[in-house]
Amino acid sequence: MPGFVLRRLLFAALVMWLVSTLVFAFLHLSPVSVERVVAGPRATPDALERVRESLGLDRPVPVQYAAFLGRLLRGDLGDSHLNGAPVAGLIADRLPTTLLLVFGAAVLWFAGGVLAGVLSAARARGPWDRAMTVLTLVGLSTPPFVAALVLLHVFSTRLGDAGLRFFEAGPPLQEHFLQRMILPWAALALLMAAAYTRLTRGALLDALGEDYVRTARAKGLTERRVVVRHGLRSALTPVVTQFGVDVGALVGSTVVTEKVFGLQGVGQLVTRSIATGDTPVVIGVTLAVTFVVILANLLVDLAYSLLDPRVRPA
Repeated sequence: MPGFVLRRLLFAALVMWLVSTLVFAFLHLSPVSVERVVAGPRATPDALERVRESLGLDRPVPVQYAAFLGRLLRGDLGDSHLNGAPVAGLIADRLPTTLLLVFGAAVLWFAGGVLAGVLSAARARGPWDRAMTVLTLVGLSTPPFVAALVLLHVFSTRLGDAGLRFFEAGPPLQEHFLQRMILPWAALALLMAAAYTRLTRGALLDALGEDYVRTARAKGLTERRVVVRHGLRSALTPVVTQFGVDVGALVGSTVVTEKVFGLQGVGQLVTRSIATGDTPVVIGVTLAVTFVVILANLLVDLAYSLLDPRVRPA
């Protein structure tokens, strides 16, 4: 196990280096003029030149790249071109909201999707299975922003003051904030729960057809024990794999949900930074999301051995 973790950490460091290199290359290939963003659209050529010198853009590209990597190794993501604030501080202020949005929705879609998938597989081709198939198709066909707008309309218009209580403002982890997150969680989890229902159902049906499951039934075990103890553990392996990928990817792609519900998260920050050409913030968010994706996949690999005794990290 320690050797496996060490190899994954070294691989994670390699991925982070590759991503940072690609981001640096895209920065220099971008048509957006950094000095123009900093100095303003009416800046004189002399002012633009002074900005280039202050930012080190007049130095050779290899020198800039070495300085860029040096700052990253020290945990310095630079300063925003628009307001001069440290990028790490901007991300730290917004990241808790996005993480709470993603992980709260993840609990809903994983628990709901797995439960519905297990019930569908246990009653395959029955009334419950057919009902879940219809609901799954509806969920897969409904984009998150549509679900968000529908929920917002119902709770803010149809339910009046009772619905508006869900939108009381408050910073992360303070009074009313968790109550305010209920609708964003539901909107984000709807599509994912439908996908996990279908994935769990298919994986569990395959697992229930294995020889060891037939052996367990031949021993006289109850059907519930066979499904949960023998079938579900094996079926959860592909589900957990997809879960790690989805959680990591959603950290950087919740901008629509954040926009609809007025949440000040990473999605809003990176969208505004792209529109204004604030490249240090874009780079910082990209690296932060990459780190979250790598961490989520490492945790998934470690969870394999707990779900399936036949799997051992080597």
